[in-house]
Amino acid sequence: MEIIINSVHFTTDKKLVDFVNKKVNKLDTFFDGIINAEVTLKVLKPEAAKNKISEIKISIPSNGYLFAKKQADTFEEATDLAVDALRKQLGKFKNKLKSK
Repeated sequence: MEIIINSVHFTTDKKLVDFVNKKVNKLDTFFDGIINAEVTLKVLKPEAAKNKISEIKISIPSNGYLFAKKQADTFEEATDLAVDALRKQLGKFKNKLKSK
């Protein structure tokens, strides 16, 4: 699976990129057909709490894509929450495929 990481108004360090890659790659264990994933990391008003946003859009065959957007204190936490949300969406998608 190809993973594209975009950071808006800041540059990501290697540690964050590695973390995001590791987390998003785990989605492959839940569904084999993932084509690619696009991760967008944003900072909202730097002085506010919970100002980090992680948006993940994964492309899957026949359905187009699944999307999750989560906000938290750190990019790691926001990415974790978004990956969990996508994991649930993939489970529902797989159940729909099985029932057809």
